[in-house]
Amino acid sequence: MAQAPAKKAKQPAPKKRDNRKAELLSAPVEHIDIKSFDARPLVEAWGKMSFTSRDAARAAEILNMALADKACSTWLTLAGSTSAGGCMHVWRDMVENDMVDAIVATGASIIDMDFLEALGFKHYQAKEIPDDNTLRALYIDRIYDTYIDEEELQAVDMTINKIAESLPPKPYSSRAFIHELGRWLADGNARKKGSLIETCYRKGVPIFCPAFSDSSAGFGLVKHQVDRAKAKKPYMTIDSVADFRELTEIKLAAGTTALFMIGGGVPKNFAQDTVVCAEILGHEDVEMHKYAVQITVADVRDGACSSSTLKEAASWGKVETVHEQMVFAEAGSVVPIIVSDAYHRGHWKKRKARNWAKLFD
Repeated sequence: MAQAPAKKAKQPAPKKRDNRKAELLSAPVEHIDIKSFDARPLVEAWGKMSFTSRDAARAAEILNMALADKACSTWLTLAGSTSAGGCMHVWRDMVENDMVDAIVATGASIIDMDFLEALGFKHYQAKEIPDDNTLRALYIDRIYDTYIDEEELQAVDMTINKIAESLPPKPYSSRAFIHELGRWLADGNARKKGSLIETCYRKGVPIFCPAFSDSSAGFGLVKHQVDRAKAKKPYMTIDSVADFRELTEIKLAAGTTALFMIGGGVPKNFAQDTVVCAEILGHEDVEMHKYAVQITVADVRDGACSSSTLKEAASWGKVETVHEQMVFAEAGSVVPIIVSDAYHRGHWKKRKARNWAKLFD
């Protein structure tokens, strides 16, 4: 049998390629600070207008009602790429200032975006967009007009793998594993202080990613399992059923709840379904989510709106229709204003932090 030719050593990338990559990744995204401006006058003006402006003003009113309701626990759901686009500190500041008690998100929002920046990496403005095959050759990933360095994202994969290797090999809910990520960052490993993961760890705010493997975390965890299997060693797994059970436990402990939903999809439906799950478990007196806001660019023509509209969700027993509002807008353009309005109205100052993470100690 002919001997296979020896593999050539990988050659360093040409300097021209390095220069081109540095040129494209030269303008980091700067995250907006909702504390630095007072949006109340704009929201009040919106309320006197029509169309999306008035919808957004009512959404701000509902968020403020939820924060003023001392019996209400407010949940944030995140889908889409608002964190990469400049809203990452909006979510962190909501947690820091007791405006959010639990988060349900895509894995990308938490790992590819927040954890990546916690490791000291950046997202970049795509001020020039060449052919996407050129970007692939440069190892640059594109999110619309935002770039991520694929080599930095692979460093995230390997860090996830490293943390997984350090944990006892058993099933974890995504919440439990993200809690360990927060602990790891808080133990002095964060290159950027004040990430969403680390802030939630400190504040006792659980983060759930019901489709956790659909993210950079998935690559690191697959490597962990493959390497362990080859070595005939046990490995850790992510238990999505435990996610559902744990979030339902929070719903039962919370009673009155509000949903502030960015985008839709799995996080939105997962949070809404806790009401139905509680009923299945025999809790016939469980409250539907009392307050609900969804900000999305999805529509209903495909029969879904990236999971049901809020009024439609009432037919499933998920959301009350007294204090609900759909806002059809790109979230990055309206959310900072809505949250700045809530921050400056200050209802959060009288809220009691729920620390739902204590339920799982």
